[in-house]
Amino acid sequence: MALSVTIFVLIISLHLLAFVFAVGAERRRSIAKVVPDEYDDRTFCVYTTDASTVYGFAACALLLLSQSVLNAVTRCLCCGKGLVSGCSTTCAVISFTLSWVSFLGAEACLLAGSARNAYHTKYRGYFVSHDLSCSTLRKGVFAAGAALTLFSMLASVLYYWAHSKADTGFWEKHRNEGLGLTTHHHQGPDSDKL
Repeated sequence: MALSVTIFVLIISLHLLAFVFAVGAERRRSIAKVVPDEYDDRTFCVYTTDASTVYGFAACALLLLSQSVLNAVTRCLCCGKGLVSGCSTTCAVISFTLSWVSFLGAEACLLAGSARNAYHTKYRGYFVSHDLSCSTLRKGVFAAGAALTLFSMLASVLYYWAHSKADTGFWEKHRNEGLGLTTHHHQGPDSDKL
């Protein structure tokens, strides 16, 4: 399998878009404050925008799409003709593993962050209660997802490059094999007499 520039650019672009959405999700996390209810003695939480939930899910979807394209093109390392043994194959196996580990870590951070950011506490208690706090997403969850997205991009690019170098492409290269040409003996004018 030859290295395709289109696939290469597609994988990088999808990872970079996922990274941008993950950074945007970190910057737009919901912030809450405790506000007294004007009608009774209870207090409730007022949250800011839910944009980071949408950004987190978008980053998660883009990362999943990129990983799907990569594994469809390379046949997930295990389905296909096989790889030529050597340094490229070792590099492909290691980067394949790192790609999946970082992908799963990034997906976990982005999904958990999006779900937690969407959760809002409505009423927290009465005025006489102390230490009221509203549930919000901890800072750095989406940032960890963004960092793992970049690491996944690097591992995926290395995996695709190493796999394309080690892949036989369904054609084994053999030396000195070709069409066997028969030798033609030139017969002289006296050969008809035999």
